[in-house]
Amino acid sequence: MSLKLYFDLMSQPSRALFIMLKKYNIPFQECLVNLGKGEHMTDEYSNEVSRFQKVPVIKDGDFILTESIAILRYLQREKGLPEHIYPSTSKEQARVDEFLEWQHNNLRLFCASYFQFKFLLPRTGGIQMDEGIVNLYTTKMEETLDNMEKLWIQNKAFINGDKISAADIWAICEIEQPRMAGYNPREGRPILNAWMDRVQATLNPYFDEAHKIVNKIVSKSKAKL
Repeated sequence: MSLKLYFDLMSQPSRALFIMLKKYNIPFQECLVNLGKGEHMTDEYSNEVSRFQKVPVIKDGDFILTESIAILRYLQREKGLPEHIYPSTSKEQARVDEFLEWQHNNLRLFCASYFQFKFLLPRTGGIQMDEGIVNLYTTKMEETLDNMEKLWIQNKAFINGDKISAADIWAICEIEQPRMAGYNPREGRPILNAWMDRVQATLNPYFDEAHKIVNKIVSKSKAKL
C-alpha cells in the first residue's frame, strides 16, 4: 500500500479526504497526526512530511503533496475516482471547481473562523475573545450558510445536480465544524438540513466514522449546559 494519508479528524479537509478514500475504495495507510499535541510542529514532520506543518498530506511512494484540493485532483488522475465525484470532462469539472474556489473564501473561511474564535482559542489558548470579533464572524458565517441554500443547493439534490460530488463532501465537512462551538447550522435552514441528510446518508458509514470526534465534543458541550 503506497498511499499514505496524514490527517487529524479535527481538520475539515482531513475528514473530507478520509471519507472520500474510504467510500470509494482507494486503499491507503492511516497516519494520524495529533494537532492538539503539536505533532505537526516537530522537525521530523516538517522535514519528512510537510514543510508547511499542516494536515492533510499524502505520500504516494516518494511523492508528497499538500493542500486537499490539489490532493483531490491528483487522486482523480492517479487513482480513478468516480466520474461524478470529480469529473474529467471540462465543463462538469469546472462546476465542481467553481464551488471549491468559492467555498475556500466563504464557507471554509467563516465557519473555521467562527469555530476558532468562539471555541478553539478560548479553550486551548485561554484567550479572552473580543465579543465584537465573535459577532462579526457569526454574522458572516450565517450569511454564507444562507447562501448555501439560495445560491448553491436551491432545489437540487446535491450542489451540482442529482449526484454527489467533491463539492458536497468538502462543504459538509466545513459546515459540521461550528457545531463544536454550540452552533447548529441546520436550524432555520430546511433546504440545508435536507441536503445535509442526503449527503450524510450517501457517505455513510464513513461520514459518521470521520465525525466521531466532532460528535463527541458536541455531546460533551451539550452535557455542560
